[in-house]
Amino acid sequence: MINFQEELSKFNPILEIENIEDNILNDEIIDIIDIIQEILENRG
Repeated sequence: MINFQEELSKFNPILEIENIEDNILNDEIIDIIDIIQEILENRG
């Protein structure tokens, strides 16, 4: 039988994955800001 508590205690996230996730989220924020800026420029 698998002891889930024991397996979870062994878990160590891969640091590279966390860095990749941060970069993706930062890119999405920049994209949203770019879209808002373009909309505002086109209105005026």
